[in-house]
Amino acid sequence: MSARRPGPLARLVPPLLLLPFLTGFSPPTAVPAPAPAPTAVPAPKAAEATGTGGAVASVSAEATDIGISVLRRGGNAVDAAVATAAALGVTEPYSSGIGGGGYFVYYDARRHQVFTLDGRETASASADQNLFLENGQPLPFWTAVSSGLSVGVPGSAQTWQEALDRWGSRSFADLLRPAEKLADQGFVVDQTFHDQTAANQTRFDYFPATRALFLPGGQPPAVGSVFRNPDLAATYRELARKGTSALYRGDIGRDITALVQHPQVDPASGWDARPGKLSTADLAAYRVRAQAPTHVDYRGLDVYGIAPSSSGGTTMGEALNILDDFDLAHASNSQYLHDYLEASRIAFADRNRWVGDPRFVDVPTQGLLSQRFADSRACLIKPDSSLTSPLAPGDPNHPGPGCVTSGTPAPTTPEGTHTTHLTVADRWGDVVSYTLTIEQTGGSAMVVPGRGFLLNNELTDFDFTPAVAGVPDPNLPGPAKRPRSSMSPTIVLRNGRFDFAVGSPGGSTIITTVLQVLTEHVDRGLSLEQAIAVPRISQRNSALTDAEPAFLGTPDAQALTAIGENFVLNPEIGAATGIQALPNGELQAAAEPVRRGGGAAAVVCPDPTAASAAAQ
Repeated sequence: MSARRPGPLARLVPPLLLLPFLTGFSPPTAVPAPAPAPTAVPAPKAAEATGTGGAVASVSAEATDIGISVLRRGGNAVDAAVATAAALGVTEPYSSGIGGGGYFVYYDARRHQVFTLDGRETASASADQNLFLENGQPLPFWTAVSSGLSVGVPGSAQTWQEALDRWGSRSFADLLRPAEKLADQGFVVDQTFHDQTAANQTRFDYFPATRALFLPGGQPPAVGSVFRNPDLAATYRELARKGTSALYRGDIGRDITALVQHPQVDPASGWDARPGKLSTADLAAYRVRAQAPTHVDYRGLDVYGIAPSSSGGTTMGEALNILDDFDLAHASNSQYLHDYLEASRIAFADRNRWVGDPRFVDVPTQGLLSQRFADSRACLIKPDSSLTSPLAPGDPNHPGPGCVTSGTPAPTTPEGTHTTHLTVADRWGDVVSYTLTIEQTGGSAMVVPGRGFLLNNELTDFDFTPAVAGVPDPNLPGPAKRPRSSMSPTIVLRNGRFDFAVGSPGGSTIITTVLQVLTEHVDRGLSLEQAIAVPRISQRNSALTDAEPAFLGTPDAQALTAIGENFVLNPEIGAATGIQALPNGELQAAAEPVRRGGGAAAVVCPDPTAASAAAQ
C-alpha cells in the first residue's frame, strides 16, 4: 500500500519525539548570554539540495533541519512550515517571530487548489489617520519605528494555529517543541547575526530588556559564541500548554500591551519612545483572514500569490501580464532586463495609487490583474528608452484603449527590508510558500520583558500622511486596519500540478525580487537555483533603480544606462528561497548562496548523484 498523507485526525495519536538535531552545545542556562565556544561553528548550509520525500528551504540551517525532521517523521508541508517558522523565531529574531505577522500560501495536491491566509498585523481599534502625526506634522520615520505607536497586533501565532487547523496533521504543541529546545540549548552566532545586532546596537540600548538579551556585556554576541534565549523557550512552552489564547487573551498578550502602552526605556538614553494604544481587546479581536489567492496565467503557467492587504500578488501579477506580450526568451539580456524594469515601474505606479486593506478601501484587484488593463499600460514601454519616474498611475476601473495615465504619481513609501521567507514541500505534493516578518531589522527594538521576543513595527508601513495631496490614499492608518505589505509568497502550477514556489524578504524589493527570479527561470531558462543567485536590480517607480554591486559595471548595466536608466547601489536585494518540482519526480530546494550569509536548502532523501554533481 502507498503511504497516505496524514490529516487533522493524526493529532489524536501520541506525540512523536523529534530526534535531537543539535550537538556540541552547553546545557541550558537561565542567563541569556552567549557562552564562549572557541571551537563552535555555525550549522552547515547548502544553497541547493535535490532528492525525494520532501524539501525545505529557509535562511537558517537550524530551522531547515527542524522542518526536514518533521517531514521525515511523517508530518506534512504545513506541519513542517509551522515548525520551521517557530525555529526562525529563535535564529532569525530580528526578522520574524510571534511578535510579527505574515502571509501563508498553501497548495493542496489532492485538490489541485491554492489557499492563502492573511496573518498581517492590524492597528488598534483606536487608531486613525493621524496615528503618526504630532503637532500636526508627521513624526520622523525612525522616531516612529522605535516606539509603541509602531506596534500592530501580532498575527504569526494565530496564522500557525489556523494553518494547522485547516491542513495540518500535528498539534501546535508538538511543532513548537523543537524550537523551544533550540531556544534553550542555543545556536552558534554567525557573522550575519553579529552584524545585524551591531547595526541595531544604538536602538537596542534604548530598551533594557532588549539590551539584556541581545547585547550581553553591552556588546553584540561574538561570532562563534552560543546564543541562548531561555525566556523565548518558556514562552513557547506556555503557548504549547495553553494554545494561542495565551497570547490573544492571556498573560503573554497582557505583557505585550503593557509594553506598548508604557515602553520601558533607559532614562540615560534620552530616547522618547512614544506610547501606543494597543489593548488586550485589540488582541482578542484579531482574526487571521482566509481569502482567495491572486491568479494570472503566464506563459501557460498558473501563478498564484497573496491578495490585498499585501500588494505582492496584484503588483507582480500586473507586471507579468504586461510582460506576457514581450518575447523575453529570445531578447538580449539587456533588453530582457529593460522590459522587466519597465513593467515593474508601471506596476508600482498603479500599486501605490490603488492598493490598501480591502476592508477599508475599494481595491480594484480584478482590474489590476486584468489583461486588458495590462495591455493599456504595456504600450508605454519603448525598446530604446526608459520611462521617467515617478510615473502616473492608470485607472484599472476604466482602462480604455491606448496608453493612458491618470492622476498624480504616488511615491513608494519606506518599508522594512529584513523579513524572512520559507518554502516547504512534502512527499504528497503539498507545498507552502510563507513570508513572515517583524518589519525593520529588530522590529520596534522592544523585547517583551521576560518573554524573549521582539515586537513588530508594522504600522510604519502605513503612509503617515496622504501620498498625494488631494488624492485618496488607500494606505492611511485606520482602526483595526492592516497596513499595505509587499510580501509575495508565490506558488506556480503547470497543468494543475506544482511546478515551483518562491518568495523573499526585502520590503518593497520583495516584489521585484520574486518577479526577477520568476522571469529568469521561466523566460531565460535558468534553473531555480541559478535564478536566485543572479545579481538583482529593482525599479519601484523611483527616479533611481537599485542595483547590487555585482551588476554595476557590467555590459548590461552600461547598455541600460545608455537608454536612460539611472542606477544606485543597493548592497543586497532580497534573500529568496524556493522549491522546484523536477521532471523525474524529485524536488530541488534552493536558497541564497551568499545573500544574508547564505540560505539552507535540504531534502528528506538526498539524491547522491545530484549531490556529487553539485560538489564538482
